[in-house]
Amino acid sequence: MNLSEYFETARGTGVLATANAAGEIDVAVYAHPHFLDEQTIAFIMADRMSHENLRSNPHAAYLFIEQSEGYNGKRLYLTKVGEETDAEKIEAIRRRPLPAECGAKGETKYLVSFRIDNVRPLVGDSREG
Repeated sequence: MNLSEYFETARGTGVLATANAAGEIDVAVYAHPHFLDEQTIAFIMADRMSHENLRSNPHAAYLFIEQSEGYNGKRLYLTKVGEETDAEKIEAIRRRPLPAECGAKGETKYLVSFRIDNVRPLVGDSREG
């Protein structure tokens, strides 16, 4: 099963970690990534700390914890490769309506794309294909 298929079927919680140029870290809950291709994903972001950190440091990590028995999931190591603010494109890629607690109506959203540099299981040191 490839990575995009995995995220189509897996249920669980995702967390995105970013750091600014000074190394100050932010961690935030994020939905499943949107796959642009098998090596490129995107997240819809508001102009908050995670997005701000990516302006000075393009590296991030996404941790996905499966809703299952044991310690199953994925760790994706990422590098930002682009972003855009095309509202129509963002709405077209969005899976479900934005919950009220996730941002003010009319707030600028960004479609931030990342290259997947490495994939590891949730637990352990091995690298995946």
